[in-house]
Amino acid sequence: MTEVDERGPKAVLLIGGGGREHALAAALAASPQVGAVLIAPGNAGTALEPGCQNVVVNPNDVDAVVSYAVDHQVDLVVVGPEDPLVAGLVDRLEAVGIAAFGPSAAAAQLEGSKSHCKDFLLKYGIPTGAAASFSDAGEAIEYLSGLGVVPVVKASGLAAGKGVIVAETRAEAETAITEILVDGRFGGAGSTVLLEERLYGPELSVLAFCDGTHFKVMPTAQDHKRLLEGDAGPNTGGMGAFHPSPIATAELLDQISTQILGPTLAALAAEGRPYRGVLYAGIMLTSDGPKVIEYNCRFGDPETQVVLPLLQTDIVEVFEACIQGRLAQSDIDWSAQAAATVVVAASGYPTSSSPSTPISGLAAAAATGCKVFHAGTAMSGHDVVTAGGRVVAVTALGANLDDAVARAYNGVGAVSFDGAQFRPDIGRSTAEVRA
Repeated sequence: MTEVDERGPKAVLLIGGGGREHALAAALAASPQVGAVLIAPGNAGTALEPGCQNVVVNPNDVDAVVSYAVDHQVDLVVVGPEDPLVAGLVDRLEAVGIAAFGPSAAAAQLEGSKSHCKDFLLKYGIPTGAAASFSDAGEAIEYLSGLGVVPVVKASGLAAGKGVIVAETRAEAETAITEILVDGRFGGAGSTVLLEERLYGPELSVLAFCDGTHFKVMPTAQDHKRLLEGDAGPNTGGMGAFHPSPIATAELLDQISTQILGPTLAALAAEGRPYRGVLYAGIMLTSDGPKVIEYNCRFGDPETQVVLPLLQTDIVEVFEACIQGRLAQSDIDWSAQAAATVVVAASGYPTSSSPSTPISGLAAAAATGCKVFHAGTAMSGHDVVTAGGRVVAVTALGANLDDAVARAYNGVGAVSFDGAQFRPDIGRSTAEVRA
């Protein structure tokens, strides 16, 4: 790989190493403005992506990232995961004059602390479920005993998407409280727990580009959180997603924009922490209307693998419009096609790790017309091997949802590794999808 200053006009540093980052890397590399996309640390997919190069920088070491960006004269830094955002990476980069896409540390607290986010939502009357926070297990269990229904138990801090326990019984909720606060199941992320009203209804991921004042909603993606067919089994980081969602009507999105996204941005700006970047609202469509389950302060995974292949506008132009506060004057064009992504995970996911094993069929999957986004992969010599729970996400576009889903599963059928598992019903005719 040649040096950055020999490759073209703009050098972009992308932070992260998952499937979301592979999708971002591919979109950035397609920009005519970009000469090099450097990914810290990346994965096997980003290593093989044309125009991209993995670099050995710890994404959670803010000092190291800033030093690398300065030393290599990076023009733009795009922050994928939540931890560096909450740690203030964007603030540090801006302080040394490097443009960075993502919210400030103060704005990213919406994801950094679920307790903070819940207090914020309730303070400003943004629709959400009731909740109470505790740092003492005894007090939490006493509060639990007085509830008429079983709550969702959440670790308040960042737990890599694994800090939510949807308890079915009071005993399960009490066990979850003890595991988090006493046993340290999620480390420092679990120093506080949130006991939150369980909301019922279809779930929708609504992502929006934001420039501090204005926002533009992306094509909606409907995620499948549970591990097994029919939405059974444990919660995961997401086993697949699709667009368009039959429940995401224009009227519903207008309601979410008016009652949730708009008030959130206005409140953050009024508090002196304007939100720039991607705001990801996890929405539950309850019988009382849409309510916020939680906010994420970055692109979702696997929603990014569904949405970004539909983006027709130069992604660098979109990011710079958000950073510079001119989103309202920018047109963002999207393909009218449908998209589906199916995650292929390792055998132990999400409860245990699995040994690394070679992956075959990646080229064959690509030959079907799919894009295979790598998540938990690594290079072992010339071979691609598994290196995580969610290994790859296979994305396909189509004239309609049925077409996109069929194409995605053709691609999934070509991918093979020991213990591979995936849901067979992503985007297909289930009550949860078509409701």
